Amino acid sequence: MIKENQFSRTQLLYGKEAMNKLQNSYVAIFGLGGVGGYVGEALVRSGIGSFDLIDDDKICLTNLNRQIIATFDTVGQYKTDVMKERMLKINPKVNIQTHPCFFLPENATDFSFEDYDYIIDIVSAKIELVLKVQEHNIPIISSMGAVNKVDPTQFKITDIYKTKVCPLAKVMRRELKKRHVKKLKVVYSEEKPIRPIDDLSISCRTHCICPPGTKRKCTIRRDIPESNAFVPSTVGLIIASEVVKDLTTI
Repeated sequence: MIKENQFSRTQLLYGKEAMNKLQNSYVAIFGLGGVGGYVGEALVRSGIGSFDLIDDDKICLTNLNRQIIATFDTVGQYKTDVMKERMLKINPKVNIQTHPCFFLPENATDFSFEDYDYIIDIVSAKIELVLKVQEHNIPIISSMGAVNKVDPTQFKITDIYKTKVCPLAKVMRRELKKRHVKKLKVVYSEEKPIRPIDDLSISCRTHCICPPGTKRKCTIRRDIPESNAFVPSTVGLIIASEVVKDLTTI
């Protein structure tokens, strides 16, 4: 009885019809890091019935400061596997497909774009994903830069062409305009990014602790991004709330 009624408190807010919409929705989360993990957490707790989880990364010790799926017990495991296991513990009836890979135009046919009701973009290959989504006219929300920032209260939802300050959003505006993309819903902040402290004694660039088998190690990054527990989690919850609102037309 408890499992059958586990979404009753949410139903008191949205109503039975909205909960049925969520149960019948198929959502793809591209990226399961600090932001994506909280998106998945909130959406499965909101009653979304089906998910595709996409991420090629393994959990690293440095993820413990911000990623909800990261614990000492999960270090070295694929994020897709850990997220799936966690979500099933929350809702054993949820349908989940995992893709332990990095989204690229070359593997776009591996994903059921025509079946998705909503797509969450938290990956670096944003342009390619947005263009693919546009082909199928699927609702999408894209996360702009959440690293190197300390104030979660500055994040908000808007169209990409109304953004400012955020360096990633600036690049996206330019590239999407070139490709004649007229709109894109994003979450972004106008807080100026903080330059990471150049401390080689703790830098992953000189002390790489990526798990064995990691495909994209931190040593190939131009900069090692700084992060905290409260910014990516806030961004993830903002995204999840917008997805629920759009799917239920609240």
